[in-house]
Amino acid sequence: MHVSLPTMRHPRNPLARALSLLIGVAVIGVLLVFGLVVVSVLLVGGVLLLALRRWKQGSARVNSTTTHASHKPEVLEGEFVVVQRGRPVTH
Repeated sequence: MHVSLPTMRHPRNPLARALSLLIGVAVIGVLLVFGLVVVSVLLVGGVLLLALRRWKQGSARVNSTTTHASHKPEVLEGEFVVVQRGRPVTH
């Protein structure tokens, strides 16, 4: 099966060539501006989201330190076994 695409003919008229060039450049420019707008919105939104999370964590940290000023950290206790290499481990 052979797929045959139609050939792209360039216009012979110099004015039509210039007009098609200007339209192509305008389309590329619009796409670039649209992409920059999308990227800037995502960047600003991400920075605002991170700032909001940090602000909430900072206020929560201040509240927790003021209410638990005399609170001592808890110690995790447990039994520990030294495992040596080359020996099977039985649980």
